[in-house]
Amino acid sequence: MATPNYRMEKRQRDLKKKRKQEEKRQRKLAARKGAAGGAPEAPGDAPQASKPEDSAEGGSVP
Repeated sequence: MATPNYRMEKRQRDLKKKRKQEEKRQRKLAARKGAAGGAPEAPGDAPQASKPEDSAEGGSVP
């Protein structure tokens, strides 16, 4: 008889949990955008918005 693969089960639980958290974050973000009417995003979303800017500044332009 095969033994249970606890590591795989734990990974599946963790992936499901992360997926659920990401969906919740997306719903909150959509709700904020709808309620704010195009106002700037919340501070928690700032790192995502600044990533393209950081990469542009990271280049060495004389």
